[in-house]
Amino acid sequence: MAYKFPSQAWADQFLIAVNRNDAYASAAKSWEGDIYLVIEEGGVFYLDLWHGKCREALYTTDLSVKQPEFMLTTSLEKWRKVLENKLDPVQGMITRQIKLDGNLVKIMKNVKAAQELVRCATQIDTEFE
Repeated sequence: MAYKFPSQAWADQFLIAVNRNDAYASAAKSWEGDIYLVIEEGGVFYLDLWHGKCREALYTTDLSVKQPEFMLTTSLEKWRKVLENKLDPVQGMITRQIKLDGNLVKIMKNVKAAQELVRCATQIDTEFE
């Protein structure tokens, strides 16, 4: 079954994929921080990431719902490239294709965890609008 991106159903599948991924759990064992993944055309995914687990994955259109430590913003087209393994999100931040609000140094110290998060996302059968 394909899950529409963006949607709460996709967020639910992402939470499951992250929490089943031992490589992410290992790479992110010391990570503490929540994130917004903002789609410029509308919508945002909230991820509560804590010591190698995803405690909450929420899709919303209201940016005031949470106050995360990090916010990554780009177009739906660029998020699609990330999900299709055509754009590395860390490289996207460095080249300003993805806007980061938050501590870049903390992200750079956790590149392996970021890569594993992307790997989790690419495993979801995703249908784009």
